[in-house]
Amino acid sequence: MSHASLRSAFGLRRRAAALLLLLAAAACGGDSVFIPEIEETNFAAALDVNLAASTKTASGLYYRDLIVGTGATVPADTNKSVTVGYAGYLRNGTQFDAGTLGPFTLGTGAVIPGFDQGIRGMKVGGRRQLIIPPALGYGGERVGSIPSNSILVFVVDLNRIN
Repeated sequence: MSHASLRSAFGLRRRAAALLLLLAAAACGGDSVFIPEIEETNFAAALDVNLAASTKTASGLYYRDLIVGTGATVPADTNKSVTVGYAGYLRNGTQFDAGTLGPFTLGTGAVIPGFDQGIRGMKVGGRRQLIIPPALGYGGERVGSIPSNSILVFVVDLNRIN
């Protein structure tokens, strides 16, 4: 084999080895999955997201009372049954669901964790905006028209504590 052929073969092997290392790193679950931070996210103007006027919980959920209800309050540490009206949106403003839900019991896994957490402390007759990070929503799973790792925005009306 000539000197030029050896150099060419060696270069080819080096490139192949580098490619294999990159593929192996990707297959091992490196940080290749992009999970957006709520604070760095652009939301559609129509959603009227105002993080500065919202409360952030230790779990990363943001909530803001749009209307403070005048009825009974859902206790923070209870498994009460509730009925709500809601509309769910992606951060680009696309509505993915809306309707009435319930009665369902908080704390039983009937709804995603961010929705469950966001209802606690609401008063009947109240309306609250929830900004739910992927970890409290559907995480890395695609669900219907909701892409994986989506930040979700809900507007929730607390109709009844059952």
